[in-house]
Amino acid sequence: MLTKKIKTRLLFLVSIILITLSFLIFIYLNLKQNILYFKTPSEIFTNTTIEASSMIRVGGMVKKDSIQQNNKEIRFILTDYKKELIVVYSGTVPNLFSEEQGAVVEGILNDKKYLIADRILAKHDENYMPPQMKKILKENAK
Repeated sequence: MLTKKIKTRLLFLVSIILITLSFLIFIYLNLKQNILYFKTPSEIFTNTTIEASSMIRVGGMVKKDSIQQNNKEIRFILTDYKKELIVVYSGTVPNLFSEEQGAVVEGILNDKKYLIADRILAKHDENYMPPQMKKILKENAK
């Protein structure tokens, strides 16, 4: 037979476990809705669960000689060297954005070959140095 003290402790322990479990489930469900991993153009072409007009993040390399820019927008091709995706973006482009460089683009997938971007994130490796810093280092080296 359980004493009143033991029953109180068990009830307290079970309630703490249930509250913690419900809190973790709440966090997991909210994070699952808000996390957006990037996919490659090949993954977009082969994945049948990705629907047109869905928000997606795509990563790859900007194809050489594919950047076309006018006053309103910039168009370029994002590739993973197997498949290509045409991207249209209106807005300010990051300084690191250039041909044959990595980029992650976030936007709405119009179809499997065309993406309307909301944001461009330019990627660089650990050897990157801002142009201003390169200039300062060259001047100091002389």
